[in-house]
Amino acid sequence: MDDLENELQPPVEFNEPNDSLDDTVTPQKKRSRLPLAEPFFVATPKETGFHRTARLCLERIREAMLHHRWQEAAEYMACYPQMLQDTSVVSLGLDYKEMIRRISIEILHHHPKSSMEDYNIIYERMKHSGVKQYLMICLEHSFHLLLHGQFENAKRHLSAAQSWRYGKESARQQQKAKLIQAYRSLLDYIIWCDKKNASRNSTFTDPESSQEMHNYFRQAAVNLKEILKLPGVWDPFILSYVEMLEFYDAKEKANNVLNNYAYDSSFPPNPNALVYLYQFLQRHGASKRKLMKNLKVLCHLVPSHELMLDYSSFLLESEETRDLQKGLAVVLDMLDYACWRTNLDVWKRLKDIIDKLQLSEDWKDVVAEKMAARKEWWAALHFTRFLATEDALQRPQLMKVKAPLSKILCPVD
Repeated sequence: MDDLENELQPPVEFNEPNDSLDDTVTPQKKRSRLPLAEPFFVATPKETGFHRTARLCLERIREAMLHHRWQEAAEYMACYPQMLQDTSVVSLGLDYKEMIRRISIEILHHHPKSSMEDYNIIYERMKHSGVKQYLMICLEHSFHLLLHGQFENAKRHLSAAQSWRYGKESARQQQKAKLIQAYRSLLDYIIWCDKKNASRNSTFTDPESSQEMHNYFRQAAVNLKEILKLPGVWDPFILSYVEMLEFYDAKEKANNVLNNYAYDSSFPPNPNALVYLYQFLQRHGASKRKLMKNLKVLCHLVPSHELMLDYSSFLLESEETRDLQKGLAVVLDMLDYACWRTNLDVWKRLKDIIDKLQLSEDWKDVVAEKMAARKEWWAALHFTRFLATEDALQRPQLMKVKAPLSKILCPVD
């Protein structure tokens, strides 16, 4: 890193000369070109000896981290948290408690000899350094435990955070409390999955194990039911809840949960919600009409979604001309995106639709209408000589499908 700084030393810069020939030029002060952050704390006229020591200590930590000297950074950091006891420190718009936590975790993350116990000590100390970030620190601590497979410990910390109360501060952190509740329910689901897999692998049925498994389901279901009433994007929580409901044969309830998540106007538009509902309906043999209704909404949100192949298949099977024309529009919309440009299934679907359209007299007008807005650029996207050569060499089957379609979709005047 030191060599890199030396290499990147800027050339000497000169002030622009004045018109007078007698003026001499002096080099400006050299500055590093490295994109280094500004120091967190700066010297002030009223700086005490303690503050000066703390500022210099932070500068040493900063330098050690920038040069990846993690042992040195850890040694300085062991002294710096004394700043938590000082209430008069002046920071430049930065919460120094949050800064200490982030720097400590970053050092531990890179230190070769850090242990889980070191992380726990840091998190516990920062939890009790103030109340404003208590819930978020608890949540981050639980995430770290989860990464190391300590599910029970993570749940214990989230349970403690869920029962935390601190006067008006509790009301201010209501949204964070809901997040804590949601992730605790997710942990109940994970433990429920472990119990379920264990019971499947067992050669006999244990009533106590089944009851314990059901208790985890009940705990998770109660919390998730409340969480999913709040508008937001709750994808992993929805999937967990639905899986448990399906396991206990509560299919109608699972269907209602997914319908509300997909179509409740108070929730933000979420294509995943429609995908989850479609997959659920497919699993349980829903009618084609219900499936098409769901895919129609998804088509409006994400016209390039892979499920549009299913949608176009349903439309192709229909005997109504209007549905066939809609199927043509759906497939052309997919091919407007480069990700589908070499997909054989999409081009085959387009060919099938056009073949069926040709049974009607006005099929050329229908195709021309759909291609009107694309005539300036569609040929350049799909029918260039370069692509034809590439398809002939690498994708001969695709070329056989595309070649006759090129004359129909992009006819030469």
